[in-house]
Parts: sequence; C-alpha cells; structure tokens
Amino acid sequence: MFSRHARGRACAIALAAAFVLVSPATATAAPAGVAAPGPSAGDVTAAVTAKLLDQAGHAADARLRAAGADDTRVVVTRRGGQTWASGTAVIVAPHEEGAYPAGWVFVAHRDRAGWRVAFDGEPGFAGLAQDAPSTVVSAPEQAIFTAPRPAYAGGDYRTGMRLPYGVGQSWYFTGGAHGWAGNDSPWSSVDLAGGDQRVLAARGGAAYTMCRGWIRVIHDRGYATDYYHLWNNISVNGASVGEGTYLGDTGTDVTCGGAANGRHVHFALRQNNAYVPIAGHNLGKWVVMNGGGTYQGYALHGSAQVNVGGALYNHGSLGLNQGVIDANGGGTVNRRTGPGTGYAVAGSIADGATVTVSCSANGTTHSGRWGTTALWNKLTDGTWITDAYMWTGAAGPINGWC
Repeated sequence: MFSRHARGRACAIALAAAFVLVSPATATAAPAGVAAPGPSAGDVTAAVTAKLLDQAGHAADARLRAAGADDTRVVVTRRGGQTWASGTAVIVAPHEEGAYPAGWVFVAHRDRAGWRVAFDGEPGFAGLAQDAPSTVVSAPEQAIFTAPRPAYAGGDYRTGMRLPYGVGQSWYFTGGAHGWAGNDSPWSSVDLAGGDQRVLAARGGAAYTMCRGWIRVIHDRGYATDYYHLWNNISVNGASVGEGTYLGDTGTDVTCGGAANGRHVHFALRQNNAYVPIAGHNLGKWVVMNGGGTYQGYALHGSAQVNVGGALYNHGSLGLNQGVIDANGGGTVNRRTGPGTGYAVAGSIADGATVTVSCSANGTTHSGRWGTTALWNKLTDGTWITDAYMWTGAAGPINGWC
C-alpha cells in the first residue's frame, strides 16, 4: 500500500510547462507543449533562449523571474543537418542560499515556419523526440521519452530506484524532504553524504550534464533524478547509463548557482517536467516521509525508522512487482493459504523483508500503517499476505488480479 494522506498532496509546479511565442502570420499552430517559432527562428540557440526566459517569467522564485539572457546557458550538443537539434538549457541562479538553477533537456525542429522547441517532460516533447533522427535523439532515448507515464497523483508511487550510492553502504541522511531550492515547494529533494562519496545513478536511463556539478538522469515512467553539488562529475550527452553508474563525487559545487555547506549530493525527484514531492516515494527499500518543516522528516524500511542525521543502509532497488513487509511495529506478519484470515496460517515473515507479488485478490479487511484495505497479495511461493502490512507504493494490485 501507500500512504493515504499522500494521495491528495498537491504538487506545486515551480515553472510553467510550456509557452507559445508570438510568431509571424505564416506560422502554424504548435502541438501542445511545443514552443511555436519565434522571431529568431533562424537560430536554434536564440529560440531555446527565448523559451527559457518565458519559463523564467512564470517561475515562483522572483530571482528566476528576474533572469535575463546573460543568465541562460544553452548548449546544442547534437544536430541533424539544419533542421534538428538537441541539447541542454539552463537558467543559472545567484550564488546564494535558497537560489537554485532551472534546466531542461530540449529537442528542436525547424520547419518552414521556424524552430519548434520542447523541453523534457512537456506534452509535446515525446512526439518531437520520436520524430527526430537518431543522430539527434538516439533509439534508447526515444524509448524512454515515449514510455507510458503513470503519475504519483494517480496513486502510483513506485520509482524502481535505489539510493544513489553503493549497495551495502550506509550514508548519512543529512537533509530530509525539502525543495529543489530549499524552502520552496514541492519538497522534492533530500541530502545524502558519507560512505565512499561516489554518487551513482538511482536507476538506469539517459544521462545529461546540465552544467558542471549537475547531472540529470531521465528514467522510464516519466521520472527523472537530479544530482547537484557534484565534484568530478561525468560529461554525458544522452548516454545510456545503468543503475549504479558512477556520476560524480559528493561535493559543494555551485557552478549553476545556489549554495552548499559540507560535501553532499542534493538529490531531487522529477516527473513529467516538474519537481514532485519525494515523500511517499521509495528510494530502494526506504520510503521518505515529510517532517514538520523543510530538511526534517525520516525514512521507513518496514517498521524501522531513521530520522535525519541517521544512516540509511542501501538494500538495493525494489522491483515494481515487489513490496516491503511493514508489520506496523510488530516483528512478523502471518502468511495465509488464501486471501483472508479464514484461511490457514502458512508461516510468517519478518518485518522489513522483501517479497515478490505474483497477483492480488480481495479478501478480509485489515488496517495497517498505510491505511485500511481488503486487498491481499499472493506471493511467488503461493502464500498470501494482507496489503495492509506491505508497502508496495500503489493503491491497488502491482502485478494484476489473480
């Protein structure tokens, strides 16, 4: 299950999803999420910069709204003749506490009307990326960009990710849920430090160097993860990376703006073009939970709770058809021979254990940490456990009905 109180959590989107520039009378309407050609249609850098500045104009942060052309960094990394281009687009922030950059991967296509630009996660991005030549958007990138995108707001909090460091290591949870810029909303980010200092990809995907110190990995299911303040970060441009790929070292880099005290990785979660609340989502077999304010909170592994300042052991990733037993303070949970307490006990399983679900069915109703439900999950060994005592990240079956 997942936390019922997280279902209704509103996601405050810091920047507008798309815009349409005033264009010449000959221009045709642009698809949703794709910028129509602007007056600088002959120059892709100018077209992307114009879109960036429009995004900044809709930002909640006054410092971003004040951004000018000198505060933009557009890097065209791949071209397809004179009609296609892709790269990164960043608005840098002041070097001060509470200020953070904004950035996107872009794809641009020039037709008879001019350049059309889309940023990663926007409604029009997938279509533009799908049409782009492979020299501009590779086949692996196209597969990620066009994959189905279930949203956490629909009751699915599964990420398929792990903690962004070595499996078997314990790093300090130095900052609980907070905004990309600190005290802003949504609380999309956490801070992690320690161990061998090597920051690794939380899940496979396509990796991009947004600027020095900042890597973005775009994953499946509409998710992306940002890693900021890195030292010695890799230089990538859409390269396919696997889970656990080295991205850089924890550091205090603020090349694109902001501030950092003490080396760490500022890890943020995005989905569909926006930072989203990280609370209720899982990083491996831990579920991040909000506190009373920014940088507070805790993480849960079954009934085990680690507060900010404690250490999080990296158990590895949690599969999309897996769950973590949460006995809600108890030591074990009963397995049954069928979906309900009317069936015989077939053993027990320890709090914090990882289980794989083969299918689900409705049975007797039970209440646990994550709410009340009649759902029961059939495990791969044929036994059944109530969903009330299991974190799966979803409000319903995670592997179909039995």
